[in-house]
Amino acid sequence: MAMRNGNMRVQKKMNSEVKLGTPVIVLNEKVYVESVGKKGVELAKICEEVAEKQGISIAICPQQVELAKIVSSVNIPCFAQHVDAVSPGSHTGSVTLESVKETGARGSLVNHSEHRLKIADIDFIVDKAASLNLLTIVCTNNIAVSKAVAELKPYAIAVEPPELIGSGRAVSQEDPGIVEDTVRVVKRVDENCVVLCGAGVTNGADVKAAIELGADGVLLASGVVKAKDPKRALLDLVTGL
Repeated sequence: MAMRNGNMRVQKKMNSEVKLGTPVIVLNEKVYVESVGKKGVELAKICEEVAEKQGISIAICPQQVELAKIVSSVNIPCFAQHVDAVSPGSHTGSVTLESVKETGARGSLVNHSEHRLKIADIDFIVDKAASLNLLTIVCTNNIAVSKAVAELKPYAIAVEPPELIGSGRAVSQEDPGIVEDTVRVVKRVDENCVVLCGAGVTNGADVKAAIELGADGVLLASGVVKAKDPKRALLDLVTGL
């Protein structure tokens, strides 16, 4: 309990400039061919342009090997797609929070359905990230897991039923109850925790539904990354904010 209370104090001391404006669109580039190398940089610049011209909050999660490059190329918040629950040392191939911080990124996604972690690892990452003034967006798959994760005091929780990820069927439309109940349960545990709606979000109507259900924003990927016209797709999403 002492450690968790300490973590809460660290989070409260976080500079407000580190946090994201809400409502927010968080774009995960994953490792699609459409977001590798120069394409990833171009996509990040599109996000930056739309964010500035529309006056809204957009964050991007580049491919891991492109993180430092993209952080230095745009002024919007960038997040790693994953970090490991290890401290600097002999952990070949691992990604540490310290290395993410050195890139200038704001934080990291944690426990995405495509890269699940044990609860002890999530706890380690959330606690250490807070001590480094980094933000964690922890992905969850249901209400019970969301409640358990909220107890760890991450910056944000993104609820994403795995069966809807990449399906083009938004959770806010297919299962609005899980979004509404997740918001209620998480805010009861930690009223300051940002709650995002993920899985299948593809258009402004999906975003609007998520916001109306109480979400602070959305986490998405293929709806923009794999779109024929990413800028148009992003502008459509913005209409729901």
